[in-house]
Amino acid sequence: MSRTSDRLGRLPYYAVNELAAAKKRMLAEGVDVIDLSVGDADIPPPEVAVRTLHEALSDQAMSRYSFQIGLIEFREAVARYMERRFGVVVDPMAEVLPLIGSKNGLSHLPFAILNTGDICIIPEPGYPGYFGTYLTDAEVLPYPLRAERQFLIELEDLSADQLARTGLAFLNYPNNPTSAIAPRDYLERTVRACHEHDIVLAYDNPYCEMTFDGYVAPSVLEIPTARDVTLEFHSLSKSFCMTGWRLGWAVGSSELIAALQKVKSYVDTGPFLAVQRAGAAVLDNAEPLVAEMQREFQERRDAAVRCFREVGFEVEAPKATMYLWIELPSGVTSVDFAQRVLEEQGVAVLPGSALGSSGEGYFRIALTVGAERTREAAARIGRVLNEVRETSARA
Repeated sequence: MSRTSDRLGRLPYYAVNELAAAKKRMLAEGVDVIDLSVGDADIPPPEVAVRTLHEALSDQAMSRYSFQIGLIEFREAVARYMERRFGVVVDPMAEVLPLIGSKNGLSHLPFAILNTGDICIIPEPGYPGYFGTYLTDAEVLPYPLRAERQFLIELEDLSADQLARTGLAFLNYPNNPTSAIAPRDYLERTVRACHEHDIVLAYDNPYCEMTFDGYVAPSVLEIPTARDVTLEFHSLSKSFCMTGWRLGWAVGSSELIAALQKVKSYVDTGPFLAVQRAGAAVLDNAEPLVAEMQREFQERRDAAVRCFREVGFEVEAPKATMYLWIELPSGVTSVDFAQRVLEEQGVAVLPGSALGSSGEGYFRIALTVGAERTREAAARIGRVLNEVRETSARA
């Protein structure tokens, strides 16, 4: 007998799991797979993280439960980083919460905020971590991100009834998958709307250090009135190439921090203390580490943009993130294209529709490999593009 909850059926299709299985099968068959589908770069973590973790492992105290309080030195390192990087002063005990990766906090926040019948706004296409809201009794309202609107969520576009019922809105800038960035005036009017309509703002900011061409991504907490309505989420995964370490944090309203901490007290016991010690060392050395990562990813971005343009795609050079959001020819579905690219050419890309129906007509690549492998991947994908165009021309 098999029994599952109705909530499980609400969850959208999660293409990443299926892609992982297909990639594993093809690798076992000896196929030379170039994986551009997941934001998990082939760059080692910072040496200071590895060294500090190794040292921490010999400390027996690091193997105890961390609970939600976590490691005080990690909380304090977060506070120092927030002040140096954004000019935002936070109380490390009341306004910071260590997380087992930012996804851990993002997916649990709706349980702390939303009641039956409340609306939660999620970007579409968007990070699947927001989809955990489907497991609550709230109503999920996907907001389509459109190129002609700079891929921004404008809360005032909602009807008066929708605004009155909205309890939580997820924003993610710099954005995954579109690489869009949020101007300061946009953040100001969004925070103002959250105050006016009593909406909690979950600002997902894991790509704030992955920026190019002189662009500096802000914290929404730089907006003076943001703190009372906001939790901002950060991660060491992307900018510091520590995806598997599973360490991040939430920062913002002490009331919202306490609410999220209460939920998490019942579902996990916090990040491994030794990893938190390593994370503290990384944050205290963030500036030189970030500079090195930015140089590497800017080289990869430039190579990817050049290579994909050469094979026939219209690609803009994003000012942030580790992604290119690439439009497909009219009439080509993103899943079909991604499947052909993987099965025929051994390149894994993410179909846009895997991140929500509004992502149809696009595919995403991640800057996970160096320039030579990127050039090879673009050439392979270009072959499929040419075949698609030839077939369309004959039709």
